[in-house]
Parts: sequence; structure tokens; C-alpha cells
Amino acid sequence: MTDRDGRLAIGELAARSGLAPSALRYYEELGLIHSERTAGNQRRYPRTALRRVAFVRAAQRVGLSLEEARAALDRLPVDRAPSATEWNAVARTWQRRIDRQIEDLERLRQRLTGCIGCGCLSLRKCGLYNPDDAAGAHGPGARYLLEEEYPEPEGVGRAAL
Repeated sequence: MTDRDGRLAIGELAARSGLAPSALRYYEELGLIHSERTAGNQRRYPRTALRRVAFVRAAQRVGLSLEEARAALDRLPVDRAPSATEWNAVARTWQRRIDRQIEDLERLRQRLTGCIGCGCLSLRKCGLYNPDDAAGAHGPGARYLLEEEYPEPEGVGRAAL
């Protein structure tokens, strides 16, 4: 229900944003959106909250955490749509982040295809890509698939993997 000042009740914001009321309360707790309270202590959100929620959801789609989304929102106005200059400053940050993600995904795609190609599906046992479990010495995680700092296995080029 929209009040006479154009503010949205939590149920209406939930319906229009596609988020559950509990998620909206959490967003508010994190400082992503803001509400005012009525005399009956009900939350009322300005219409700009719809834009802020859409912004957070877009941020999450490109891999930003809620904290990163909050930091970006802190650079934008609370009570109005951002200007082109304000938005471009935030967009440049996102573009760098997206470029890094694309690089990581391309590297993962190239390495994953090569690794699965041998049929063993195991970095622990793979004599071609991980002889003597050399990756284990570098700690947990998919070291060869996600990071560039580890050398290629001897005698095997990345293209062959």
C-alpha cells in the first residue's frame, strides 16, 4: 500500500522488487535501503528504494557482495536518481570487476576442458596435470584451475590440458 506521500509499505516494496520482506529488512539492516516509521511503527520506504534494490540485485548478478554493493550505494544519492557522472564513477568500478571475472572464467574454461579431457576427473590422482599431488603443497582449493601463479606441470603445455 502506497501512502499519500508516495512511500511504499514493505509488502508493496516486496511485491514490486521481487524480494521477500525479510530480505528487505536485512537490506535495511545493512544500510542498503532506508525506511521511515509511521506513528504505528510500520516501515515506509521512499520510491527510490525500488531503484536501490534493483541496483543491489544487479550488483549481485555481476558477483559483488552485499558489502561491495553498499559501498557503491554510499557513493550515490539516497533521495534521487544518480546523475550520469555519479553513475559513471560507479560503473567504471564494476567494469574493472567484470573484466577480472571474465578473465577468471575464461581461464577456468580453458583449464577445465583440458583437465576433464584426460578422463580421470581427479587433480589428486592425475599423473598428467598434477603429478605426485604437487597442487596439495600449495594449500586447499582448485589452485591450477583458478590461479596463474603456479607453473605448468613439466612437459605439458596448458593448451594440451
